[in-house]
Amino acid sequence: MNSLPEELASRLSAAPDRAAAMKESLRWIIGRFRSETGTIHRLDSGRQVLQLVAEIGLPPALLEAVKLIPVGKGIAGQTVARGEPVSICNLQADAGTARPAARQTGVGGALCVPIRMEEQIVGTLGVGTVRQYEYTKDETRELEELGRLIAPHLG
Repeated sequence: MNSLPEELASRLSAAPDRAAAMKESLRWIIGRFRSETGTIHRLDSGRQVLQLVAEIGLPPALLEAVKLIPVGKGIAGQTVARGEPVSICNLQADAGTARPAARQTGVGGALCVPIRMEEQIVGTLGVGTVRQYEYTKDETRELEELGRLIAPHLG
C-alpha cells in the first residue's frame, strides 16, 4: 500500500495538466476525508486575495462567491489571516467565521488548512461534509501534510 505522499504524488504527476492534477488530487482528498466538498485556493499575496484553483461539490450558485476571497474573509480567508487551520463543527450554525453564503453549500463540518511552501503560505486546502463533524488533530495534521505536497504544483 502506498504512503500518503506517494499516493498523492502519483495523482499529481499522472494528470495531463495542472488544473486536472488539482481536481484529481482534491477528489482523492475529499474521498479520504469522507467529505462531499473541497476547495483549493492559491494566494495572490500582492492583492491579498485567494483565487480558486479547484473545487468539488459546491453548488453552482456559490462558485462566483468563492472564485476570489479576500484574506481575512470567510473560512479560507481566515485561515490565511490567522496562519493556522480553521475548523467549524457545524457551518450551518456558525455565526462568526464563515460568510453567510457558505451556508448554501449544505456543509456541516468544515476544515481549511494553509498550504505552505516551506513556511510561506501559498494557498488553502479545504474539505467539508454535510454532517455535523469535528475534524481531529490527526486529520488536521494529515490535511496540512497533503497541502504541503500540493504546494509546488499550485503554480
